[in-house]
Amino acid sequence: MLTERHLQIFIALAEEQHFGDAARVVGITQPPLSQGLRRLEALVGAKLFERGSGGVELTPAGTALLPFARKALTSIEELHQAAVARDPEGPEIRLGLAPEVPPAAGAAVAAACGAAVPGSRVTVVTAPTSSLVGQVSAGRLTVAVVQHPTVLDGLEAGPVQLLPTWALVPSGLVRDAVVELKQLRGLPVAVRPRTEAPAARDLFLDTLALHRPDGGTVVVTDERAGLAMAAAGQAIVVTADPSLTAPGVDRVRLAGDPLPVRLRLVWSTARSPFALDATQLTEALVTP
Repeated sequence: MLTERHLQIFIALAEEQHFGDAARVVGITQPPLSQGLRRLEALVGAKLFERGSGGVELTPAGTALLPFARKALTSIEELHQAAVARDPEGPEIRLGLAPEVPPAAGAAVAAACGAAVPGSRVTVVTAPTSSLVGQVSAGRLTVAVVQHPTVLDGLEAGPVQLLPTWALVPSGLVRDAVVELKQLRGLPVAVRPRTEAPAARDLFLDTLALHRPDGGTVVVTDERAGLAMAAAGQAIVVTADPSLTAPGVDRVRLAGDPLPVRLRLVWSTARSPFALDATQLTEALVTP
């Protein structure tokens, strides 16, 4: 089946005449770009490019098909915009939030989205960073707040914001309100599955190992599960949510804030019918 990504690959390669440059334009690496081109050539039944040492050139068949590819891609983009513009309930902004986004911060971003497009309705989806990036790329979400670092797959991105964190520890584990990370000994730190945000999770674990070489980690499904384990004296939770607490749990600051939650907004200029102000939304994220 001919897809929008096939058209993007074809047009980018025709314009850049170089696999590496075209891959950067599309927002993917060279292997999937080459694979996409092979599938496209199989679908149309013609060789579209001649490959040389310095790059690629369109074949006569590729030259003949290029105007139609551009028209088709433009039509798809216009379809996305028309679908939103003619929604009888008003334009919809679909906002994705990673689980690590504190509730108050997520609510502030949602309110800022609604204010940015008068008359719009905002729907919110919570999903892991890896899922949110894919949904924004596919046009199913307008904008998302994800963990950093992550592979952006060609998306636009706002500045990285560092949210300070607290350690939630079983009552009595430490006496001071501010402690060094290495002082939190004897219990594992609760973490979410690596597949949800591989790069961000690796950075977290590397930093944790640097400051606290012993103690290990335990995988939990969400912060509520981690909080329950902390209350039961079985784990430590690192959170950016200032409201997360429970009986039997103490909240302490980590000296130097070595484990901040790194968040940023991502969106697709090609997919989104809205000209959202990334600066405005980022400010809402850090000042709810």
